[in-house]
Amino acid sequence: MDLFEEDSADSTREGTENRPLATRMRPASLEEFIGQGHLVGEGKMLRRMIESGVIGSLIFYGPPSSGKTTLAHVISQEIDARFEVINAVLDGIKELRSVVSKAEHQKKANGKKTILFVDEIHRWNKAQQDALLPHLESGIITLVGATTENPFYSLVNPLLSRCQLFELFPLTKDNVGEMIDRALSDEERGLGYLEISVTDEAKEHFAEYAGGDVRNALNALEVAALSTARDPDGVVHIDLEIARESIQKRNVRYDRTGDEHYHYVSAYIKSMRGSDVDAALYWMSAMLQSGEDPNFIFRRLLIFASEDVGMADPYALTVVNAAHESFQKTGMPEGFYFLSHATIFLALSAKSNSTKAIFETNSLIDSQGVKNVPPHLKDKTANKLASRFMDVENSSDDYLYPHDFPNHWVKQQYLPDELKNKTFYKPGKAGREEKLWGRLQKIRSRTE
Repeated sequence: MDLFEEDSADSTREGTENRPLATRMRPASLEEFIGQGHLVGEGKMLRRMIESGVIGSLIFYGPPSSGKTTLAHVISQEIDARFEVINAVLDGIKELRSVVSKAEHQKKANGKKTILFVDEIHRWNKAQQDALLPHLESGIITLVGATTENPFYSLVNPLLSRCQLFELFPLTKDNVGEMIDRALSDEERGLGYLEISVTDEAKEHFAEYAGGDVRNALNALEVAALSTARDPDGVVHIDLEIARESIQKRNVRYDRTGDEHYHYVSAYIKSMRGSDVDAALYWMSAMLQSGEDPNFIFRRLLIFASEDVGMADPYALTVVNAAHESFQKTGMPEGFYFLSHATIFLALSAKSNSTKAIFETNSLIDSQGVKNVPPHLKDKTANKLASRFMDVENSSDDYLYPHDFPNHWVKQQYLPDELKNKTFYKPGKAGREEKLWGRLQKIRSRTE
């Protein structure tokens, strides 16, 4: 199927008036395309490819509303090729086979090239992605795929190796503002057939609250234009108050399963690790306002309490657990207090990552295996049975019980013989950890 056919530049307002303004205003040529100057600016590679008509298989990777589908639409208009569209959410191998069959027929009939656009290609599983490979190899089809997820995680390597990857970035407020102006002036596809007066403050509000989403801004503009009564002179006046009514909630670019999710979480954790309370609260608020599950944030807080605060303040885990329990008892919006409480506490806490010692021990055991337990540390009961039946000494009798000695400590070997001088734990020098480690060192020096 060709979803782009109805959006051709020849469409008239009468034929498209039932479609949303954002759909009608979709750019149909390179000259109309807005943003992504690093890809389609003068002299850039993708622009040269499109203008030359020589297109290899491509993957467009970027956040929602960055223009991936629109760019594919532009290619369909600029290149003399058949354009087929598959949506990976709705379509599968059956639809792919149909496209390939048509492409083979067209190539034999008139030599015309077929470009297949696969929207949300990351939704296809490995088998579905692999099904593309022989057709790309044979040249029957040229792929243009679009994904919001990191292709290095979501697409199979053989497919990536056959495609050129182009990353699209979020549109800026200026990009959105330019599309608003274009929609207001375009008499054929836009709102130019109406007399509309939009204040600068209203335009600023539309562009700002759209959060880089042109579709969101244009749909809000259309609602404002069509729902506002004309004055006696037939002019529709859109001021800041009307703009606020038309787009009330700021659009936050966030996908709980996409890259933005991981970027926000990373910024949140790194802000707490860097003891920047304000930044930590900001990124946490960004996640929550975008619909993130508060329980996910609490899980990250628990990990942070042990990984990054750790022994510098062993009570950090208790604080986060208490905050989480309180949240579960009250819910939102009061739950914001407990999230804020835990975040501020961890950001302000002394930091230590000494708990990572466990990974060094894991690595050593993975590479060398587990050594023998020193005889004096073995289970006393088991050794007693062995000594009774095999007439050997009970080596556990050599174990020194620390509570029988001053300060409940005695010098004794606990690691296997091969590792007796090995150290894994590297104590931090902040908070309670320094005091705890200093206490042990004092005891050792007095006893030794």
